[in-house]
Amino acid sequence: MGIKNPAKKATLTKLGRRTSWAPVWIVLKKYGNGKRIHPSQTTRQKRSWKRTKLRIKPRKIRKWHMG
Repeated sequence: MGIKNPAKKATLTKLGRRTSWAPVWIVLKKYGNGKRIHPSQTTRQKRSWKRTKLRIKPRKIRKWHMG
């Protein structure tokens, strides 16, 4: 059985990648070797499943009782 809504799944995967921390080598390149900075400070998008939602609209379902 396939994925129910492949477009929604693709959107979630894309946005899920944006929330991940920056790689360690980017932190070293940006701030230098001596600085001890957390990789999350370099990442722009900071999103949590508790704090903010993605606001993806659900797909429209046909109302069978309307005819």
